[in-house]
Amino acid sequence: MGNRRKIRFTLSELMIYNAALEIKDGDKVVMGQGIPIVACSLAKAFHAPAAVLITEAGLVDVAPYRSPIHIADPTCTRGYSYSCDLMDIFTTILNRGFVDLCFLGVGQIDKFGNMNSTAIGDYRKPKMRMMGAGGAPDFGLYAKRVVLTMRGGKFVNKLDYFTTPGWLEGGDSKKRAGLPDTGPAVLISAKAVFHFPAPERELTLVSLHPGVKLEDVAKDVPWKLKVAPELKTTPPPTPEVIAYVRNFDPTLTAGRKLSLSLAISATVKKQALKQKAQAARQAQK
Repeated sequence: MGNRRKIRFTLSELMIYNAALEIKDGDKVVMGQGIPIVACSLAKAFHAPAAVLITEAGLVDVAPYRSPIHIADPTCTRGYSYSCDLMDIFTTILNRGFVDLCFLGVGQIDKFGNMNSTAIGDYRKPKMRMMGAGGAPDFGLYAKRVVLTMRGGKFVNKLDYFTTPGWLEGGDSKKRAGLPDTGPAVLISAKAVFHFPAPERELTLVSLHPGVKLEDVAKDVPWKLKVAPELKTTPPPTPEVIAYVRNFDPTLTAGRKLSLSLAISATVKKQALKQKAQAARQAQK
């Protein structure tokens, strides 16, 4: 076992694996698209078989066999215990405190985990319009733990748009505002992993991805970055994990550029075979 050939992994696979590690056996988890649903399926397959996976659209305790293209994709119906609707997910399950963990994607984030997923720049004339709030404000408020993923987002002192509360001004400011004392626990970025430890609830660097240096992360943060006393290396995915993820969602793990390249290559080969077959039929006439 110690001499197994090492398999190269992608950034997506590293982020998916570490997101999956945040899921404990028995957790009730609301999944989103992309990294979250792959991470949830991975956790259920490897270390959290009793995790209850829930889609925002209302399917409870699902076992999807591939990554769905939207929250109501029929591929999510495999193995589900029961279904309700989106309103039930929010009013009956989420707002009553039954969700242990959820995942949210980040466009911009400040030092206390407050998030923008709406627009970059002026709201009325934005440089970029993002996915919008959706259920993020509710999930950010009422899930017991929130795991954030940020592939191409940005750390900022002030959000261009306040979409979802994190820990507001840090400390007990959220509790003093009359909001649930829950919020972001982990942020997994393209370079590192961060926590929001009590009592300050300030973004704190806890591990660097393989090959990333502290200064690589610090230069992206416009404030003096807090660093854990024992800075670790983010654990890489095992060969078994990589195989599972690539089978479950090959497009996500390959990345958009490679996926597009492979799709173009496959189309060209298919067209060439078609033309060759047509030429062979013409020669037989």
